[in-house]
Amino acid sequence: MKILVTGVAGFIGYSVAKYLLTEGHQVTGVDNLNDYYDVQLKKDRLAQLQPHGNFSFFLQDLANTSAVLKLFTDLNPERVVHMAAQAGVRYSLENPHAYINANLVAFTNILEGCRHGKVEHLVYASSSSVYGANTKMPFSVHDNVDHPVSLYAATKKANELMAHTYSHLYQLPTTGLRFFTVYGPWGRPDMSLFLFARNILDGKPIEIFNHGHHRRDFTFIDDIVNGVVRVLHRIPESNLAWSSDNPDPGTSKAPFKIYNIGNNQPVELLRFIEVIEQCLNQKAIRKFLPIQPGDVPETYANIDDLIRDIGYKPSTTIETGVERFVDWYRNYYKV
Repeated sequence: MKILVTGVAGFIGYSVAKYLLTEGHQVTGVDNLNDYYDVQLKKDRLAQLQPHGNFSFFLQDLANTSAVLKLFTDLNPERVVHMAAQAGVRYSLENPHAYINANLVAFTNILEGCRHGKVEHLVYASSSSVYGANTKMPFSVHDNVDHPVSLYAATKKANELMAHTYSHLYQLPTTGLRFFTVYGPWGRPDMSLFLFARNILDGKPIEIFNHGHHRRDFTFIDDIVNGVVRVLHRIPESNLAWSSDNPDPGTSKAPFKIYNIGNNQPVELLRFIEVIEQCLNQKAIRKFLPIQPGDVPETYANIDDLIRDIGYKPSTTIETGVERFVDWYRNYYKV
């Protein structure tokens, strides 16, 4: 198939595109290569994809409406994997407008491109952050998520609402994926594993928020990719049993679906740090700090729907996943 992957120089977008190429698809990647983090890392990810004969790349800002619509007209993709976004909870406190442009304006352009291009299926990245102030565990797609605690989370919730509108009005099949703390080789430098590994190896203190009592459903990148690709190949259908008297947030009478993709095994941050220390064979200098504004104390994914509909469950342990990241990190940075 002809598949458009946005955010293709990003962590998840790159990893998904790489996998789709191994399946024999024709993949077009789009990215604006912004400087939210090290641009060279993004270019190096792209360099892994560009030798492939079925891969093409466009440097494009998805907030540019006319350019995006032209892209859809020229490419005529059959399916779209929309991973492009301005990521990061804490950064949204400092640069709110970046999230409006990248996560709302750009997503509108993607929806319009899919609508007019008669795209068979749009799969897009949501986030576990949408659960916000919820405390009922594990987080379920059937729970209400109307209390976000960061602008980043609010834009991701908005993406789900916007997608539902297009599924309802135009019968555009859409699937939103709520990712839970993704980590692994080629990961994002602003994420905890990357930050911790770098500072431990440099002999610098690591900042441990919430005094290390955060619990996260750390999910290895390969598990995320497998979930994304399997979902992409399963086009959602209308749920004829959906009731407007008792509306289910995770499904709809429209061809719309939401899934959690998480490891289903929350781990305390202090334990995660212990595993990093073991893999690096080096102890961390620990600096304990209070919880930060916008942070969610705990994430824990209910993945029953993913197992039932897709027949898939993430399975990589943090011991295996962190070791694979450390091996990549040492090789990439020649440590």
